Amino acid sequence: MAIVNPSQVVETMILAGEVKAKLSVKDMLIRGSLSGALLGFGTTLAFTAEVQTGLGIVGALFFPAAFVIIILLGLELVTGSFALIPVAVMAKKASTAQMLKNWIWVIIGHVLGAFLYAILYIIAVTQLGHTANHSVAAKILAVAEAKTLGYKSLGSDGFLVVFVKAVLCNWMVTLGAVMAMTTKSVIGKIAAMWLPILIFFAQGFEHAVVNMFVIPAGMILGGDITITDWWIWNQIPVLIGNLVSGVLFTGMTLYYTHKQTESKNILELHETTTARHSIQQ
Repeated sequence: MAIVNPSQVVETMILAGEVKAKLSVKDMLIRGSLSGALLGFGTTLAFTAEVQTGLGIVGALFFPAAFVIIILLGLELVTGSFALIPVAVMAKKASTAQMLKNWIWVIIGHVLGAFLYAILYIIAVTQLGHTANHSVAAKILAVAEAKTLGYKSLGSDGFLVVFVKAVLCNWMVTLGAVMAMTTKSVIGKIAAMWLPILIFFAQGFEHAVVNMFVIPAGMILGGDITITDWWIWNQIPVLIGNLVSGVLFTGMTLYYTHKQTESKNILELHETTTARHSIQQ
């Protein structure tokens, strides 16, 4: 379970970002849809564990399973791509247009997959509307309203709060995607990914793709939430916050401290070697 050198991790980030940027629309939609549904599975698993034990930390311990599946299967998660594709652009391995194309189509896929899972899950737990008091359904409804109407009730301060929670969330999520590159062992990858995802979920930060499941599910369950409430008071500011932290705190920082430093060191070594050779001559 050897650790991969950080500079090699950055090279892998660049390669992964390049591959993602050049996917076909079909692949972006399929992989994005699967990821949206899988994060829905992870969320309902976490809520089930929390409801059964009365401890939110227990749910957070289980939630990363969905993220692990997504990464190991090479699916598309836009929050991870917020860090990976920009480094490919910085390294001139992908274009800005390709980056934006990936984000747009993958987000569409996320919405479709998350919504499909929301419908199927609600049919299952409410027995097609014949059961009205399912504890996890009640939890989903409460969370959906807190994620929209709760911020709305704070007025303009709500935008700042949800944005900051989104920044904190994707700082960890993008680290989870990168940590998978720090080892070649499957068990090592799982353990490395698990830690940052546990950190974000346990503290209730805002993840755009999770919310693409939770909020529509809450709306289907009868929450007093409009589409405007969903997108204005949560989805848009959360996407922006996730983007900011992914690009700045993971993508750019790791790229500039490892990739650029490595290039500088190689140049200095080359200059030193050339100078020594000249002296010897």
